[in-house]
Amino acid sequence: MPHFIIDCSQNIIQQENPEKILDIVYTTAESTGLFAENDIKVRLQPYLYYRLGKNKENFMHIFGYIMEGRSTEQKADLAQRMVTNLTELFPDISFLSMSINDFETATYSNKSLINPENKDHNRHFEC
Repeated sequence: MPHFIIDCSQNIIQQENPEKILDIVYTTAESTGLFAENDIKVRLQPYLYYRLGKNKENFMHIFGYIMEGRSTEQKADLAQRMVTNLTELFPDISFLSMSINDFETATYSNKSLINPENKDHNRHFEC
C-alpha cells in the first residue's frame, strides 16, 4: 500500500523513458511523508488503442489507491504535487490527471494479514 497505476497513451512512453515516469510518481508519493517508502508500488500501462477529443494527442491518468485515514487536504496535496511534477516532464500533454481512492481497512487483506503467526493483524508482518 499504496498503489499508483499510470494509464497513458502509447506515445507517452515514446517521448520519455518509462523508468523516469515511474520514478517521478514514486518519489512524489514518497515526498509527501504519507507512506512508508518500502510500501509504495507504481505500475505503468500504456494503451495502443484509445480515442480522445478533437486535436487531442495523448493522455496520462494516475489512479492512486491508498489506505483510508488521510485527510482530504493530504490527498489533494498528493494529487496536485503529482500533476505538477508530471506536467514539468510533459508540458504539452493533452490530458494529465490523477484521482485518489481509499481502501477500507475493514475490507483490505494481504498475505501478511492472513498469516496465522500474525497475532496483532499487522499488515506489514513478515515471518
